[in-house]
Amino acid sequence: MTTLAPETQALVQRRARVLGPAYRLFYDTPLHPVRGEGVWLYDADGKRHLDAYNNVASVGHCHPHVVEAIARQARVLNTHTRYLHESVLDYAERLLATMPAELAHAMFTCTGSEANDLAMRIARAHTKAQGLIITRFAYHGVTASIAEASPSLGKFVQLGDAVRTVPAPDSYRIAPGDLGRAFAQGVRAAIADLKAHGIRPAALMVDTVFSSDGIFTDPPGFMAEAVEAVREAGGLFIADEVQPGLGRTGDAFWGFQRHGVVPDIVTMGKPLGAGHPLAGLAVRPDVLAAFGRECRYFNTFGGNPVSMAAGMAVLDVIEREGLMTNAQRVGNHLRHRLRELAQRHALIGDVRGAGLFTGVELVADHAARTPATAQCARVVNALRDRGVLLSSTGEHASTLKIRPPLVFSEANADLLADTLDSVLETF
Repeated sequence: MTTLAPETQALVQRRARVLGPAYRLFYDTPLHPVRGEGVWLYDADGKRHLDAYNNVASVGHCHPHVVEAIARQARVLNTHTRYLHESVLDYAERLLATMPAELAHAMFTCTGSEANDLAMRIARAHTKAQGLIITRFAYHGVTASIAEASPSLGKFVQLGDAVRTVPAPDSYRIAPGDLGRAFAQGVRAAIADLKAHGIRPAALMVDTVFSSDGIFTDPPGFMAEAVEAVREAGGLFIADEVQPGLGRTGDAFWGFQRHGVVPDIVTMGKPLGAGHPLAGLAVRPDVLAAFGRECRYFNTFGGNPVSMAAGMAVLDVIEREGLMTNAQRVGNHLRHRLRELAQRHALIGDVRGAGLFTGVELVADHAARTPATAQCARVVNALRDRGVLLSSTGEHASTLKIRPPLVFSEANADLLADTLDSVLETF
């Protein structure tokens, strides 16, 4: 059990007293950051920590161009989308230009949870059906309807009556040539179960790198058969791009593009604004039509001018600094280093990912591929103590989740790999 410094213990106790019992903290020794810059977070003692986890700060903590854009617009006007203003139109046009032409409408929210909630409302209005298919350990948000489709929130969060789960496309345990077929079989089984209960499928919703399920990115194209299956049954495909999007995979601006499919709805979250509360969705006009006829929509500050300025600035930085190319180059370098570690440390069972999204699955037994849950927690905490921040993911919390800001460099990747090497030497 970690013994906390008195000032940290006092802060933890104050937090529990004021915020209540539902909140959780990372790490046995909680982090108290007071400043961020690029890939670094600085704690209250002035120690810097390499941030290999926070994708919300998509172009790095406190990027000067984003900070200035927010401040400049805040000095002029901040209001909502029920008045006319050009910035929401300019941003929508620029965002939609990164996607297939079929996705011609944009709608804005403040959080990814709201975006996924809205996507489900649109899907149900279009299909006149209720069924939702997700992966077994998915996370899509915290609104009432979306928490019911986010089993990773915990075993006491009840799935909705019209929600069905399917096994994740586990590329560590399923051969690449069988992965797409296996995932599609799960989707077809879920569709059949829904129909057996008198429920028609409205949508298949997936995070396109399956980040909460353990990070499964390859081979590109494996999702196509599952998308075809849900459409054959009258449902839609919703691509949750909150985590995979904005060029993070390196080889595509959005995760779904790696699979050669065009979603009916794409949802996005706070990485759009590098942490500013900007989220939303892109949707096919024919899919939005029924919802538009039957329901007016507004989100008081989803799409406000300050958020639009933040979003434009993020796209500026990604383009000007070549961050999509950086994600591919640095991600490949990092996984090469991690696979070298796997040759020397038996705890590493698999290294996988695309761009700056990497999973390192730890196993207690290579032959049985047994999840090393307790060891993974120890590794995460030991890395934190050595100044490297990441977390775990997957149904057994046995996969290291590496998802840094897009400005992560090869030198940063080397520091991460070297620190992980030193931690694994202690096992």
